[in-house]
Amino acid sequence: MGPSSILLRLQPVLSCKPVMRNASNTSTESSRNSTEVRVPNVYPVDLFERIWAVDRLERLGISRYFKQEIKQCLDYVHRHWTDEGISWARNSTVIDVDDTSMAFRLLRLHGYDVSPTVFEKFEKDGEFFCFVGQSTQAVTGMYNLNRASQVRFPGEDLLQHAGRFSYEFLREREARGTIRDKWIIAKDLPGEVKYTLDFPWYASLPRVEARVYLDQYGGDNDVWIGKTLYRMPLVNNNTYLELAKRDFNRCQVQHQLEWHGLQKWFTENGLETFGVTLRDVLRVYFLAAACIFEPSRATERLAWAKVSVLANIITKYLHSDLSGNEMMERFMQGGIYEGNSNISWHKGGAKEDILVGAFEQLIDLLAQEALPVGEGPVYINNLLRCAWIEWMMQQKNREDDTFGSGVVQAGPCMVHDKQTCLLLVKIIEICGGRTGEASSMINTMDGAWFIQLASSICDNLHHKMLLSEDTKRNEAAMSHMDERIEAGMQELTQNVLQAHGDGTSSDTKQTLLSVVRSCYYAANCPPHVFDGHVSKVIFEHVF
Repeated sequence: MGPSSILLRLQPVLSCKPVMRNASNTSTESSRNSTEVRVPNVYPVDLFERIWAVDRLERLGISRYFKQEIKQCLDYVHRHWTDEGISWARNSTVIDVDDTSMAFRLLRLHGYDVSPTVFEKFEKDGEFFCFVGQSTQAVTGMYNLNRASQVRFPGEDLLQHAGRFSYEFLREREARGTIRDKWIIAKDLPGEVKYTLDFPWYASLPRVEARVYLDQYGGDNDVWIGKTLYRMPLVNNNTYLELAKRDFNRCQVQHQLEWHGLQKWFTENGLETFGVTLRDVLRVYFLAAACIFEPSRATERLAWAKVSVLANIITKYLHSDLSGNEMMERFMQGGIYEGNSNISWHKGGAKEDILVGAFEQLIDLLAQEALPVGEGPVYINNLLRCAWIEWMMQQKNREDDTFGSGVVQAGPCMVHDKQTCLLLVKIIEICGGRTGEASSMINTMDGAWFIQLASSICDNLHHKMLLSEDTKRNEAAMSHMDERIEAGMQELTQNVLQAHGDGTSSDTKQTLLSVVRSCYYAANCPPHVFDGHVSKVIFEHVF
């Protein structure tokens, strides 16, 4: 059965037959074990059903199989979006914060124009509520309000306030062990809440989110609560779950094969000579695979990992050995174009020979494995060299300042500076066949305003890592840096999600966003959690 046939197979499955239940038969266990499908206490649920189905597909990591269906669902939701928010059904006037938050978040993430002013009606005296007249606060309402607040744009103070209020509410419930909801009996709602609070949208990498949610998604066993207990088969079903597990395991097999080859590349090139370990390489590869995970994008993924490692080594060598400057000068003079690789820049010591060999091999390999373009592999080879030349010039001319050298290992991973961020994006774009955008970035040196913004955020994250080496002394500076990073991420989010005529393609924006989010994740993730994610994403099979 093909993935795109699943939604069609699951079409209308809700029965209109009411089912009566008594109080003795409403426990969590009996509701989970009951085989009889019950209906919602309201009908239709056309908006609620579409919104939550899209959310589940995205969090399970299988939304790429349902692009057409997702667009149809969100077009439908957007047609019924109002200035006051949205309800569970198109003909209902009972607007609630749960449906409004979910719809707002998904519509904004998919490029629809929605205003946060819809949340004004859910705020009173500094507090937010689900709907007028409620007797108790719903966990899921505040949970989804918090998720909506994570995609705020600059100047959206109401969303900032909503995010702060919902965060404090959920953390308090978490501390008391009372993450239970009045609308759903879910498999692991506390786990869902914890992940969202620990890893907001900026820091949530796609494959990490999917792997975590695979353990939290209850499939057919999740039960919804109204005046009856009922199920939502288009939202919670074992078909989604089975597809997501198979997809994850299939991707993971590919990632494990790539990791095996990456170890071989690292060892055969003698790169351990420079103090980098296989554990460092694994962490870098994980960041690439967690963002660019599709089997068809192996070249882009491996380019990300190898370029990160090699750039790290070259930068450290440049700043630790005076001969590094001479090596760079020789390369820039003679190594620009394919065919010039056997001239003077090879005349160095043993370490230089290792770097030269690894560099030449990497460029030739990427040129051959990159998605083909009309200009051919020689053009790609020269474009790759130009990207490296530009990066080397920037590294060579860069004075040692408060930002330190090009890449610094902070805890469990590497956080890139501005120049290395741009290098990564250029090479990923070249390997993905998007040579026009990469060529434009090279020819204009620093690229468009958006590119500058994204790379500057990486620079700030890199600076934060340097400051974190002495947190007591640099506490005030780190707080200021966090504010700058947050402001930059909001601006970046707006530029990615809204159409702007800055000349940067949407694919390149997504690549930039992936690199920035990986740095944000790396800068904020505790080492033991980071390593746990590496294990889950790369090595642990999902059963």
